[in-house]
Amino acid sequence: MSLSFRQSDIVEIANVEGRVTVDGLAERFQVTVQTIRRDLSELSDAGKLDRVHGGAVLRSGVSNIGYEDRRALNHEAKIRIAERCAADIPEGSSIFMNIGTSTEAVARQLLDHKNLMVVTNNMNVANILVENPDCQIVVAGGVLRRSDSGLVGNLAVSTIRQFKFDHAIIGCSALDLDGDLMDFDLQEVLVSQTIIEQARQISLVADNSKFRRTAPARIASLADIDTVYTDSDFPETLARKCNDWQTQIMECK
Repeated sequence: MSLSFRQSDIVEIANVEGRVTVDGLAERFQVTVQTIRRDLSELSDAGKLDRVHGGAVLRSGVSNIGYEDRRALNHEAKIRIAERCAADIPEGSSIFMNIGTSTEAVARQLLDHKNLMVVTNNMNVANILVENPDCQIVVAGGVLRRSDSGLVGNLAVSTIRQFKFDHAIIGCSALDLDGDLMDFDLQEVLVSQTIIEQARQISLVADNSKFRRTAPARIASLADIDTVYTDSDFPETLARKCNDWQTQIMECK
């Protein structure tokens, strides 16, 4: 399928914002809602987007979207989440932070924290925290994944097992309605599972786009998480599960 200029722009907007609405696109492009519905149906047929009531979302699958696109996705929401999460981290803590744009956002909010030790398999997090002179940084070994500057593999896992962290701050690629944290890379999943085993308090940072995506590999359950930081109302099904599991939800609106 050859996309029109408008359809290409719609895909680009979805890549940045995570979802698009019929009414919003009709206003943006000054066309009828029927025209936009036809565009979205054709984009869905072409495998570019998934149709949902009132609009469309990024297509889920077995591979992740590009890292720079993820960094731009819900950027303001990630800042709000990061500010709240960082505010709950006491100074003088030992912390693990895994791969992801949300954990990078938290790292930026820790630049004024005192007397921290941060262990990470995320080279981007390490480079951000270099600006904090009162933060000791330990970079886990492993194989460098060039797509996102993450370190994965058995060496990373072995390094993590040498620590017991006060706090783990982790992200995920998707959060399904069963309450499972999902990801795309099996090696990264193993690292995240090891982090959960080695931390006293575990915080998940996840913007609302994670509720609309799927990924093939399971990391853990929300039952294993102490606090979830998100930017919107939690889906009711997940909120009930969290209540049963005593997982705290912090909505950072």
